Amino acid sequence: MLSSSGTFAEATGMTGACAADFFHALQGVGWQDDAMTYDHPYPSPELEAKYPFHEYAAASYSEAEMRSRAGAFRNEMDQRRSVRMFSDQPVPRDLIEAAISTASTAPSGAHQQPWTWVAVAAADMKRQIRTAAEDEERTNYLENRMNEAWQQALAPIGTDWHKEYLEVVPWIVVLFEQRYGLADDGARKHHYYVKESCGIAAGLFITAIHHMGLATLTHTPSPMAFLTKLLDRPENERPSILFPIGYPLPGVKVPTLARKSLDEVAVWFE
Repeated sequence: MLSSSGTFAEATGMTGACAADFFHALQGVGWQDDAMTYDHPYPSPELEAKYPFHEYAAASYSEAEMRSRAGAFRNEMDQRRSVRMFSDQPVPRDLIEAAISTASTAPSGAHQQPWTWVAVAAADMKRQIRTAAEDEERTNYLENRMNEAWQQALAPIGTDWHKEYLEVVPWIVVLFEQRYGLADDGARKHHYYVKESCGIAAGLFITAIHHMGLATLTHTPSPMAFLTKLLDRPENERPSILFPIGYPLPGVKVPTLARKSLDEVAVWFE
């Protein structure tokens, strides 16, 4: 294994600083050691003979480029906020399609992709969703279905049962979890890690929406069964998150909140 500039120099005939510089340059652009071996390679010859595989085309950047890209992306995502006042400016359907397509690149248990995205632009349907959501939220906030501790936790954010934005936004997208699949003959097909898979997909969806310059928030009225009925979804699907999507209203304000530091969220073993 060419694990150092010294062994690289021996293998190539280069000497001194020239070998060291070239070795580290190769490392910086993602150079991989062809001598690296695994005791249990993936895929095994038997697996590859049974199922299709192809070589992964990985992007390759220098460490400097990687740090630059990572920092720029982190800064971009640090600007993401949940917005509760939207403009009614139209959003082209193809942008919503792009966000859903991006979200659907998420990894999922056994690659079963157990999600359905329902996109709503029809004004009458958005009105029905708002009415039903406010009915549930009114009970949550005013009739103590949400206990005092929960409401105190939400106090700095200032949410209440009013969901006017559900009629203002040009799009509502609801993510449904497919609790199980349905075969062509109607038989149930078990799905694995449904919540985890849909959670990852939801994160990618939010990221895609922010990256293209739109805004959203994660609205989870509880209970959410009314969405199954209103959107005519089958019994194997359960609503997970409702995303109102649009441009933020000019001058909209968001709570001044601090995100946890890296030291508060990460533990390292090196």
